[in-house]
Amino acid sequence: MHSALWWRDFEYQDGVVTVKKTGVRVPLEPGVIGEFFNWLPFYFLVESWRWKPAAQSGPKIWFAPDRPRPWYLIWPVLHAAGAQIAKTASEADAVFYFDDSTTCERVATPNNARVINRDCQSIAKSHVTAVFERVFGYSLSVDPRSWTGPMVAKSEKNGAHDGRIVQGPCEPEPGLVYQRVIDNTVPGGMVEDLRCPTIGGRIPLVLPKRRYQANRFANSNDDVRVVETDSVLSREEQAKLAEFAAAMKLDWGGLDVLRDRTDGRLYVVDVNKTDMGPPIAMSLDDKIRVTRRLADTFLEYLGETSSVRN
Repeated sequence: MHSALWWRDFEYQDGVVTVKKTGVRVPLEPGVIGEFFNWLPFYFLVESWRWKPAAQSGPKIWFAPDRPRPWYLIWPVLHAAGAQIAKTASEADAVFYFDDSTTCERVATPNNARVINRDCQSIAKSHVTAVFERVFGYSLSVDPRSWTGPMVAKSEKNGAHDGRIVQGPCEPEPGLVYQRVIDNTVPGGMVEDLRCPTIGGRIPLVLPKRRYQANRFANSNDDVRVVETDSVLSREEQAKLAEFAAAMKLDWGGLDVLRDRTDGRLYVVDVNKTDMGPPIAMSLDDKIRVTRRLADTFLEYLGETSSVRN
């Protein structure tokens, strides 16, 4: 089993599970318990990959300051790629800066090391919004004091999932950002987010995630599909998202992208440098397909960075 004793990352008290690293609190409700048992078959499958001979043949990756737990997407991708988690930086083929915090400081790495995400030091919502507006050339943020009508208010912090729609104008609350409401509704009374896994600026595939409008800002999904990138994003849009990822200094991660029905434009509303997944709502077959596809792209990316640095 996983040697890092990942269950120690949590505290339980009065029906609430708290993630020690981020402070995120999750009420232990039937839906959460159901999602955990839905995730277990995939977890055990990936554990079986770790013991195959091919698991010892891939690159060695050193993670700092934290080691990824099984619910992070990079964990199954590593094992699907036959990669190993190195014990020290000196023996690693690449160094992955892995920190679930919203903001962090740059970590020291060996000279000439291939480093992933070291310079992605902030995924605060205000920073994401500022970079998005600079790259795409149109606004997502609003001034709550002067904005008239509905707007989204949400925490700066990573993983809070506390967004809500409020009416403006109003006085801003500390620690919150305010954004325009994007009309990402789709048939069936649902909203759709485009989760774009990004590796070295590439988006190998897209995961359209749908939820009923009443659960617009929830962390769970009612339906998740797997589609080819070209079927939902034009080549020009893919190039813009790659430019955005480069401006964020994001080598590996997930972009949450909304398409507004009213103007057809894309809006990047969140960046995840330690993204979780594959999404629970996906079938086991789709989880395997996504993981293997991302593993292939990750190995290609490592090969390209190796040829650049060596």
